[in-house]
Amino acid sequence: MALLEVQGLSCDIRLSKSVVHALDDVSFTVDAGETVGLVGESGCGKTMTAMSIERLLPPGGHLVGGHVLFDGRDLTTLPESHMREVRGGDIGMIFQDPMTSLNPVQSIGEQVAEPLPPHRGMSRSQAREPVLEMLRLVGIPHPEQRMDSYPHHLSGGQRQRIMIAMALICRPKLLIADEPTTALDVTVQKQILELIDRLRTELGMAVILITHDLGVIAGRADRVVVMYAGKVAETAETQTLFTQPRHRYTEALFEALPERAAGSGERLYSIPGLAAGPDRPAARVPVRAALPVRDRTVPHRDAAARTGRRHLR
Repeated sequence: MALLEVQGLSCDIRLSKSVVHALDDVSFTVDAGETVGLVGESGCGKTMTAMSIERLLPPGGHLVGGHVLFDGRDLTTLPESHMREVRGGDIGMIFQDPMTSLNPVQSIGEQVAEPLPPHRGMSRSQAREPVLEMLRLVGIPHPEQRMDSYPHHLSGGQRQRIMIAMALICRPKLLIADEPTTALDVTVQKQILELIDRLRTELGMAVILITHDLGVIAGRADRVVVMYAGKVAETAETQTLFTQPRHRYTEALFEALPERAAGSGERLYSIPGLAAGPDRPAARVPVRAALPVRDRTVPHRDAAARTGRRHLR
């Protein structure tokens, strides 16, 4: 049985005069120890899917259909008190921006230790050693000193490592990493992704890796879920997706990779059309309305396969 099974998940955001259909019938599974990539353009519903799994919806957000089965329990029907036990305990989450997610007036040690008293019943003094161990595990230098530091004392890469430490301090069964390399330079991105891979193996947890960058997914995810306008466009094994994409939107994502334009000397391909959004709350924009016909502009799957093989090397 899958560790996480999302079945027909639908979410609406109710505005003052309209309703935004943020998610529509989203379904996928995550097995224990598996990494599943969630990819798509900005606004396609990746982060909203993660927030819906943990029931951390924005004001006006409501689940209107579907189920989220985690370790045999339906999270959509759990009382809020039980959900607080799941969040941070069984499911850890790395949020997009570590600078805005970290509390600027709390020390690093206090923030990393925060989940331990409610989830593991530890006192503040008892939490010190587990926090030091986790800081060492995520590669923070001189952790004894960094315990008393504040977020503004750290670099962007170190702040991201602190976010990972906070998400993993309770040894969760599932880690949701929402754009964990946002605003980091290429070298630090590689370090963070390798760190998540290593920790997944060492801790035996499953990972949902959310990104808009197909290069991040290549070689790191076991399976990939491609999202478009709040829907799942395609789900496939990573190797299969990169070599034999089945959906026109997936092919268009490969065609829009910057390296394709750089290698051919052509202009960078831009996927035409707009997905449904707050300014079009009632829209159900189908893929065919946002993409031209296959034989005119959308690349043939052989071209996408060549791009995928370069990423997988």
